[in-house]
Amino acid sequence: MATKVGIKKDPYTYRVTWSHEDKEYVGLCAEFPSLSWLADSQEAALQGIRNVVEEAIEDMQSNNEPIPSPIATKHFSGSFMVRIPPDVHRNLVIQAAEARISMNRLVSYKLSV
Repeated sequence: MATKVGIKKDPYTYRVTWSHEDKEYVGLCAEFPSLSWLADSQEAALQGIRNVVEEAIEDMQSNNEPIPSPIATKHFSGSFMVRIPPDVHRNLVIQAAEARISMNRLVSYKLSV
């Protein structure tokens, strides 16, 4: 996150999106899924959710509760197991064979688009 005067470095993962239901922007934090902040502008929604997260962390620290690790600081191996129905597995093998690529490459491509 870019650092500006008055803005602290913050390692958490934020997103601002439009809430059709509330007719306002909503700020969200992936590491704190129960928190959100509504505002009239994207900037205010981001600042609001950042403030709420900061307050939540302070509260958790004072209660000796574990604080979520930022996603950005976690190590990812690039490998994970997924269970799928046999017919889906078969279809992926067929698609990979027809494309003359490995199933791993096919699935990686499908997940990335």
